Amino acid sequence: MQDIFADAREVHAESLERLAADDIRDAAEKAWCATLRATDALVLSLTGHEPQHSSVSGRELDRLATEDRQLETLVGRYYSRQMTLHGHCFYLDMPPTPETERRIRETDIYIEDAERLANL
Repeated sequence: MQDIFADAREVHAESLERLAADDIRDAAEKAWCATLRATDALVLSLTGHEPQHSSVSGRELDRLATEDRQLETLVGRYYSRQMTLHGHCFYLDMPPTPETERRIRETDIYIEDAERLANL
């Protein structure tokens, strides 16, 4: 699981590089991937099983949040990144908003919170 968190941090660093190069679309998708990887590592740490699809990751995060209220802090952030970064910015290629860039930059905080909640 540590390797998955490390992968999330590496992909987030790549997203910041793409943001600095003014490639917001690729930066957004990489930040979404980092969010997903951190979520997968968290789910793995709590269930012993790594989700194989993002829909499973979100469903498992939702389910786990009903058992541990601390995890609720990630649920809304997970889905807002899925919608804004992955959906609007990457797939629909909608013009970015200041919130898009903020979510990209703050992905490191999401990763740190997921690590903390994984009880590492």
